[in-house]
Amino acid sequence: MTIIWFALIAVALAVYVVLDGFDFGAGILHLFVAHTDEERRTVLAAIGPVWDGNEVWLLASGGTLVFVFPAVYAAGFSGFYLPLMMALWLLILRGISIEFRSHEKHWIWRSFWDGVFAFSSLLMAVILGAALGNVIRGVPLTQQGYFHGPLFTNFMPGKNPGVLDWYTVLVGVFATVALALHGACYLQLKTEGTLQKRLNATIPALWAAMLATGLLTTLATNAVRPELYANLILRPWTWLLALMIAVSVFGLPIAHRKGSELFTFIASAGTLIGLLAATAAGLYPVLLLSTTNAAYSLTVYNSANSQHGLQIGLIWWSTALAIAVVYFVFLFRSFKGKVNLGDNVYHE
Repeated sequence: MTIIWFALIAVALAVYVVLDGFDFGAGILHLFVAHTDEERRTVLAAIGPVWDGNEVWLLASGGTLVFVFPAVYAAGFSGFYLPLMMALWLLILRGISIEFRSHEKHWIWRSFWDGVFAFSSLLMAVILGAALGNVIRGVPLTQQGYFHGPLFTNFMPGKNPGVLDWYTVLVGVFATVALALHGACYLQLKTEGTLQKRLNATIPALWAAMLATGLLTTLATNAVRPELYANLILRPWTWLLALMIAVSVFGLPIAHRKGSELFTFIASAGTLIGLLAATAAGLYPVLLLSTTNAAYSLTVYNSANSQHGLQIGLIWWSTALAIAVVYFVFLFRSFKGKVNLGDNVYHE
């Protein structure tokens, strides 16, 4: 049962990264690819109907973690208190910037909120990547199952690392580049004209940057947490994930050169899903590794709720998931196609 719940949480997080990831990517690129007010309104219109719904998957992941692995939730949310508060404020600022921009037409007002949107999106991508880096690297868990994570210490991984060190920042940079590419792939699917041409010219450069930072991050991960790759090698079924990553990564520029907007976006999504799935498979069964003593680590076995609770919860979770999937299918079908500025409140 714990394996099922581990997989469900991993799926929910992957869905969140794919869906809200293109929102973050759109924000990161907002000031660079959209030069006029009309183009910036087009970018906001592309994500306007879906951005807040996409964040539901983050809430679902957190809520599921509380129910299934309460010890991990308690340790993580107390140890990462400061970064979580930063992320909360960034999400608030990001939402406010999207909603407030259209309230006034003055260029100073709109330029300010454009800056807030880009800034909050960029830092959220870095924080998400750094959070993943902390999970991979490990945290200084004590025997009591708690830890205190300062923002940074000596900027080096070790027994008592901070939230930020050279490794977690590197993962944050890679996440930022990958999400920027994902956002570009989504926006080229939703736009046309000069803006789309500018996005199409940006995608190859972002792909090359993602490949370079991805290879560097892979080597760094092998140095910081070599057992992750050892676990993958010992589990042959995970080699399919490596194949998925390779096909997605190298299929993206091929689809882009052929002008297939949909398959370019699918390849970007496949890259993110494959990387996250491979990471989860390599980490299993450890949820939070203790850098002070491996015996203090929180796993799916020593941090899970009761079996009866997990069985009952699976029924309700499956029902909620079915409802969410139906809603999102309806939502994206309703707003499929290119952006039309006349049909969206985000371009007034």
